[in-house]
Amino acid sequence: MLKPNFWDNKKHSEEVISRVSELKKITSSIVDMKSRLETDREFLEILEEEDIETKKMISSDLEKIEKDLEDLSYYMYLSGPYDNNNCILEIHSGAGGTEACDWALMLYRMYRRWCEAKKYKTELLDYQDGEEAGIKSATILIKGPNAYGYLKQEKGVHRLVRLSPFDSNNRRHTSFASVEITPEMKEEIDITLDEKDLKIDVYRSSGCGGQGVNTTDSAVRITHLPSKIIVTCQNERSQIQNKEQAMKVLKMKLLLLEEEKQKQELDNIKGKQKNIEFGSQIRSYIMHPYAMVKDHRTNIETSNVSKVLDGDIDLFIQSNLKRGE
Repeated sequence: MLKPNFWDNKKHSEEVISRVSELKKITSSIVDMKSRLETDREFLEILEEEDIETKKMISSDLEKIEKDLEDLSYYMYLSGPYDNNNCILEIHSGAGGTEACDWALMLYRMYRRWCEAKKYKTELLDYQDGEEAGIKSATILIKGPNAYGYLKQEKGVHRLVRLSPFDSNNRRHTSFASVEITPEMKEEIDITLDEKDLKIDVYRSSGCGGQGVNTTDSAVRITHLPSKIIVTCQNERSQIQNKEQAMKVLKMKLLLLEEEKQKQELDNIKGKQKNIEFGSQIRSYIMHPYAMVKDHRTNIETSNVSKVLDGDIDLFIQSNLKRGE
């Protein structure tokens, strides 16, 4: 930051300042905990045996320091090449019509609530309404420190079991929705795409109604034919801007796909057996006949389904960070 040409590239300088601010928060937390521990130690040295109130105060403070230290320790697990990046979260309803679309909307709300609690900014890139209720798909850009690092293992199939509000006979239904997580790249990705490998469709933006819905064919859908990857963007008013955003996301997905292939080849050489295969169910949210949310990778579970669906998913995120897959 002290270099004379630091401000020449505004975008880069803003990213550096943001990173410095984040690191300062971490170091400030460590300094604060150290100071509190030192104060508690000094109190203990002069503490009278019968001073029960002060003992309770110190005990309570030590418990809080332990919790703060545990929360801070999760930064140690965020060492991946893209962990510090913003991320793009996609939700797609599975088979099951209205039930699946409603479940996709519930997941959309859950992640939005989690972002609000983390004070992460969100930007809606694409939103496709369901035919009767819910959504077919939604794509959100999530901006905040370590957004990709925290959310990357939310990728996979999420299953809901409940008594259907759309079934007149009130029968139990199972619904599926998939979540995709892609890091937003800070720099241009050096990937050359052949035009004949791309199918580009333009259409009229849909969404939540009102002024947010465009009246021109500005939304863009790009299909990469060899990999079958589909990317959509409709948040910008301009078709050109939507195409640029969609191309950036496509390149990132192709980069991750290549890295995943290389990792798979290495795992095959080592004879490593993966517990989680692409498209497999990672978590179940059961509302009937009992209440439970269970992560099938870590076996972590909770009976407070409503709290989880209201955005309290740190229990699962943290357990998967520790798992280190």
